[in-house]
Amino acid sequence: MKSNIKYIITLSLVLMTGISCKKELLTPVPLTVVSDATAFDTQARIEQNIRSLYANTKGGAFYAGRFIVYGDIRGEDFLNETGNLVTGADVWSLNPQGTSTNSVINLWAQAYYTINLCNVSIEGITAKGPTVVGAQLTNNYLGEARLIRALCYYSLLQLYARPFADGAGSKPGLPLRLTAIKGPGSSDLARSTVAQVYAQIITDLNFAETNLPLTNASAELNTTRAHRNTAIALKTRVYLSMQDYNNVIVEGTKLAPQTVAPFSANAAPTGVIHALQPNIATVFSTYNTTESILSFPMTAAAGDNPGTQNQLGFYFVRNSTNPGSAEYSLNPTGIVGDVVGWPATDTRRNLIFTNTSNGKRFVNKYPLPSPFLDYPPVIRYAEVLLNLAEALARRNSAGDMAKAIELLNAVRKRADSTVTLAPATQAALINAILLERRIEFLGEGLRNNDLMRLLQTIPAKGAVPAKAPTDQGYIWPISANEMSLNKLMVDN
Repeated sequence: MKSNIKYIITLSLVLMTGISCKKELLTPVPLTVVSDATAFDTQARIEQNIRSLYANTKGGAFYAGRFIVYGDIRGEDFLNETGNLVTGADVWSLNPQGTSTNSVINLWAQAYYTINLCNVSIEGITAKGPTVVGAQLTNNYLGEARLIRALCYYSLLQLYARPFADGAGSKPGLPLRLTAIKGPGSSDLARSTVAQVYAQIITDLNFAETNLPLTNASAELNTTRAHRNTAIALKTRVYLSMQDYNNVIVEGTKLAPQTVAPFSANAAPTGVIHALQPNIATVFSTYNTTESILSFPMTAAAGDNPGTQNQLGFYFVRNSTNPGSAEYSLNPTGIVGDVVGWPATDTRRNLIFTNTSNGKRFVNKYPLPSPFLDYPPVIRYAEVLLNLAEALARRNSAGDMAKAIELLNAVRKRADSTVTLAPATQAALINAILLERRIEFLGEGLRNNDLMRLLQTIPAKGAVPAKAPTDQGYIWPISANEMSLNKLMVDN
């Protein structure tokens, strides 16, 4: 999934940080030029453009590794083992070293680069798609482009902007770029508010839901390419981050309409039917199950895997078959140490590897050896169920508690049939759901999202003190490259 059409944007691209001395760059195409005159003239070229959107979203600096890693290590469940700034020691310590640090610059650049590719594709396909591929395929492709753009903007908000809960989205968000940058002179753009960026994300996902295919041609494509339920699932995450619990319920009920377990998605009534796998380990070995709503595929082909020091297995694992660097072990006082909330009978503990030589424990969801070709998960059906459960628990209208408990137990009992959770109060139920999220999604990058959306203090870990929502470093600074190119940009 690597595009043979190279687009370069003036700003995000500032990916110049990643340009090495390559022969083909000795006589480059002008850096501010996007050649799209013929890029959408055939179905094969349009398809290749769409594939390039996925390929760039799964770049090593973004969803193939670092974004997921950062989402976990900012929380309290991991300890840094190396002190290596290159692999996120400053992110773990909640102290990125200013606007020029690698993590701050590279993730921003990769995400905005992908956003620009989405904008180029949206404009090109809108103009030429109806003639080249017909109305239906045009809308399918546009749905994919807008879903990926929405995913990029949502991801950036989780690190570079104040949570929606802080002022109901009134704080500075992101430059909301919705047109393609194909030449110089387009860098200056003021930040939209957090609420405005979220509104655009929802608009894109609503469009995607309406226009994406109900299902793709195979189980593999239903996992690695967007379909209608992909958009619905992502909306449950987005609305949860906005604390819009009524809309989480609207969207989540499309995929889990039953009132009692077992839950499976059968929306409308056709489309991909999602369901929890009987054994969670299957999700991390057979990547195209109906539980994996969106994951990014990896191959050994050059450029089609995360690359050095970006891979999930490199960060989280060192076992007998995977010589990863084991940059981050599990914090003994974090979730792995909660033997009451997470008892030994829970099979999710089988996804933890213990190094017998030193007693350190590591997430083992990504066990493949180098070049680390495990599929990075974006969203699973288990998350949809817990998103819906939490929204129901927080709304707490008639019948909400009962269904929320059913949803919670669907996830828990899949992993531990000996336990039935029965929280007696609304507060106890919400706490049980939040605990379940920490267990279920350990190593999948969601912990930071949960702390941010609830405007919670990031707990202390090791020698790193807690970080309150009012403390510097609670969110990241804006990339120095953006600041230098965009005269209307204001730093956090």
